[in-house]
Amino acid sequence: MGGAAGVRFPVMRRLFPTLFALLLAAPAASQDLETLRPVADQGAAERAKLVQVMVDSVFSFGELGFQEFETSRYLTGILRENGFEVEDGISGIPTAWMARWGSGSPVIALGSDIDGIPKASQKPGVAYHDPLVEGAPGHGEGHNSGQAVIVAGALAAKEVMEREGIPGTIVIWPGVAEELVGTKAWFIRDGYFEDVDVCIFTHVSNQFSVTWGQGRGNGLVSVEYTFTGESAHSAGAPWRGRSALDAVEIMNMAWNVKREHLRLPHRSHYVITNGGDQPNVVPQLASVWYYFRELEQPGMKELFELGNTMAQSAAAMTSTEVSWRILGHAYPRHFNKPVAEAVWANIERVGLPEWSEADLALAKGLQRELGVEEQGLATELGEMGGPVQPPRLGGGSDDIGDISWAVPTVTLRFPSNIPGGPGHHWANGVAMATPIAHKGAVAGARVIAMTLMDLLLDPELVPAAKEYFAQQTAEHQYTPLIGPDDPPAIHLNEDRMGAFRETMRPFYYDPDTYDTYLEQLGIEYPTVRSGEEPEN
Repeated sequence: MGGAAGVRFPVMRRLFPTLFALLLAAPAASQDLETLRPVADQGAAERAKLVQVMVDSVFSFGELGFQEFETSRYLTGILRENGFEVEDGISGIPTAWMARWGSGSPVIALGSDIDGIPKASQKPGVAYHDPLVEGAPGHGEGHNSGQAVIVAGALAAKEVMEREGIPGTIVIWPGVAEELVGTKAWFIRDGYFEDVDVCIFTHVSNQFSVTWGQGRGNGLVSVEYTFTGESAHSAGAPWRGRSALDAVEIMNMAWNVKREHLRLPHRSHYVITNGGDQPNVVPQLASVWYYFRELEQPGMKELFELGNTMAQSAAAMTSTEVSWRILGHAYPRHFNKPVAEAVWANIERVGLPEWSEADLALAKGLQRELGVEEQGLATELGEMGGPVQPPRLGGGSDDIGDISWAVPTVTLRFPSNIPGGPGHHWANGVAMATPIAHKGAVAGARVIAMTLMDLLLDPELVPAAKEYFAQQTAEHQYTPLIGPDDPPAIHLNEDRMGAFRETMRPFYYDPDTYDTYLEQLGIEYPTVRSGEEPEN
């Protein structure tokens, strides 16, 4: 047997030199991975100070979607200082950008959202409602933490790549206006992910997790309907007017009656964005903004078309005219199994942070304030999630779904927040510039750094991710509802952010003077109510 192998070995080598090189390189790559993965892990852990400063800085900006000017200026400055080339204003969005470093394949994109929540201003480390600026926006979803996770993880991997001569390209990008699901479908439409092999997204949570397959929640299309009528004196000659507000109210009434006959997983909500000028003038213009949510794209499309029909009917009934504009879009999510498995293995390597007594006291103080179970913070990992099992009852939306149908994608959720918050609320900002957020973000950065090593050095991982993605897209073709000429809604939040920016500016974090944002604000950590009863 040994003699036969000795005869065939050189023949195979002459006939298949490329294959032979790959076969010989594979064990070395595997060996390098086992050696270099912990090096990248250590590099991310050593960037804990960078993580803390980034988390605290972005928290202090507290900017709303499409208005993340301070945030984007700060983040791109860090990336440029570390050798990334940055393209600003992608897809015609002033606060959007894409940063690149490296060369060759694989091209790995890392993303995380950056926008805040209206009226969510909150002092960090204080376990009851205490806004920094009354009525101002803030990070009541924790989007201030994710960019620190991916930047620290990327810089740790970049250091290893430079030292070891490892080829590959790292791309870092922001989820601008995620709370409006206003940008990621536009990034895909405009070709910004065409050369990307794999995307890892991150999002704050109160636990480490990653899933694969069909994701939770619904897809979404966000639409504003504007009716145009004719003004008149509301008392002197109302018969000469054609009320655009009447059309809005008729559409809303019709939609609310229709809800009973829509599928259980559907969700729909609206706000009247323009109801006229003053009562004694028949409203010439009026607008209503709808979110239509369904489990799958055909359901999204059906709701969108139903809304259009109701709007046209309301216009006909009031002798007004109607137009509409898509303001946001989120495709149903589908995550990549091979990449999720690699991420989960690294989550298990890192484990959950060690929480201090102060961390636990803040968590329980907030939970007591909210009237929920005083469970503290997560201390045990769960399990990797798979496809959502029936019955699927719908829920929230995230425009990472659009990315997940363009390239193999997963979302890493990292443990930087307190269980029990209602979401989109001041309470979800309480932990987000405290040691809880810092520790969870460092843990997330370590997972990112090690997973980058897996994608760069495991010769089977990226091909496996692409094979799974091919199966995913063979079963369903990505068909977004935005068209080639639909512009991003960059006007949104301009007035709301403009009303608060200057009053928020004195609260921006100064890391050159203060070690932490808590120190700058003079907050004793943790600050909890002395009594046992929550505020009514």
